[in-house]
Parts: sequence; structure tokens; C-alpha cells
Amino acid sequence: MPATILSIEDQPDIRRLIRMTLEFKGYTVLEAGDGQEGLRMAREQKPDLILLDVMMPGISGLDVSRTLASDPRLQSIPVVMLSALGASTDIEAGLTTGARCYLVKPFSPWELLDMVAKLLSEATAAR
Repeated sequence: MPATILSIEDQPDIRRLIRMTLEFKGYTVLEAGDGQEGLRMAREQKPDLILLDVMMPGISGLDVSRTLASDPRLQSIPVVMLSALGASTDIEAGLTTGARCYLVKPFSPWELLDMVAKLLSEATAAR
């Protein structure tokens, strides 16, 4: 059964790129356009991995990641932060929320696929 990945991204073009990249490798992709919708979908669907934009209207990706990390039912789901903010302080801020990785936009589709495969493999091994 293919892994399910939740993409929480407010930019439709980036969501589409992520979906097409992941579907190319056979993953099931769920999409949310903002943090509130993303949290709801994470609670309802319990995806295998979450890709999370940092800068979104309403709830920021940093706050979404903190919320996921504090929820015992969701804290084991690996989170990858995606952001155009690439300074070391931005990356550190993302990782201190509980996210496992931080990818700076623009990123290569191959880089995304490699990171997703690595995190899913680690999560499977930890079960």
C-alpha cells in the first residue's frame, strides 16, 4: 500500500508540483491550502508524512508543526518544513518546532523524493 503524504501549502502551483512529483513515485497525496485545514486533515487522515509550508495566512507552518508535535496521536508523523526562508536562523526555527527536515524553496523534485523516501523508511523502521 502506498504511503500517504499530506501537503500543506497555500500556493496552488507549488501544491500541484509537489502532488505531481509524489504521484510520479506512487504516493497518495492529500492537499490542504492552509494550516487550519492541514491540522484538520492530519487529525482525520493520519498521513504517513507531512510536507508543511512555513509562511501561510492564518496559522503559520511553525505553529502547525508545534501543534502536531504536541499531539500524542500525531507527533510520530515526520514533518518536512518547506520555505523560501533559507537563513540558518529560519532553518533552526523550523527544526525546533519538531520538524524532522527543512527544505529551502526552490528545491529539486529529486531532492524532495529522496527526503520523503528516507523519512518514510526511518519511520517504518521505528515501528
